[in-house]
Amino acid sequence: MNAWEAALDRYARWNALLEMLTEDGRVSVEEAADRLAVSHATIRRDFDQLAQQQMITRTRGGAVASGVSYDLPLRYKTAKHSAEKQRIGAAAAALVTPGMVVALNGGTTTTEVARALAVRPELTGHVDDAQLTVVTNALNIANELLVRSRMKIVVTGGIVRPQSFELVGPLGSAVLGEVTFDIALLGADAIDVRLGAAAHHEGEAGMNALMVARARRVVIIADSSKLGAHAFARICAIERVDTLVTDNGAGPDRIAEFEAAGVHVICA
Repeated sequence: MNAWEAALDRYARWNALLEMLTEDGRVSVEEAADRLAVSHATIRRDFDQLAQQQMITRTRGGAVASGVSYDLPLRYKTAKHSAEKQRIGAAAAALVTPGMVVALNGGTTTTEVARALAVRPELTGHVDDAQLTVVTNALNIANELLVRSRMKIVVTGGIVRPQSFELVGPLGSAVLGEVTFDIALLGADAIDVRLGAAAHHEGEAGMNALMVARARRVVIIADSSKLGAHAFARICAIERVDTLVTDNGAGPDRIAEFEAAGVHVICA
């Protein structure tokens, strides 16, 4: 195993540990080692490293959750629902046609959207006659598109959030206030038929809300684990959402709720 593969394994393990702590509040070294099929020494080392990053609180024989674990940094999320997110990304990218101006926010699922867009040759052109314009507040998504295609890429200004690589704040708001979008493809931490789409961080939610306000069509991209969930800061009301792209883990009752609210649901 090379260093890159080892890092991915470590991030996947950290993600699993943080999910355990989110669900249970407290996890012992023995329990974590049994559930992840690794040694006690590995779990102790993982707990120590997560505690150094102030993502958990270390205890004698285990760890307890801290609030930070609810907003897991993007680089630790790649292993979670990865197959579903790839299918969702492809389905959302299929909604884009040549000549559109597209808004994309940050997140693992919208990263998959960007990757799916980048490999569609009919969407790309020369720098001076780009067939697709993408406006994003996520540095990693701009990079994905820049190195793989010749689309016109516009990046908003703002302050970078290390957790998500997204730019937030009034510098970005000024840019978004001057552009319009044919379609906004937005990842969300939660979407509910009563409360609408939401994000954990208020700065990200604010930038996403501006994208919604400037878009003719709003598409929320969320795996089934986020349906019916709640998050701190609202992006938009459900009435503003035209389409929801999710995975086939969404139950028929949940899908029916969104359709009854006027949202077209695509299950990838």
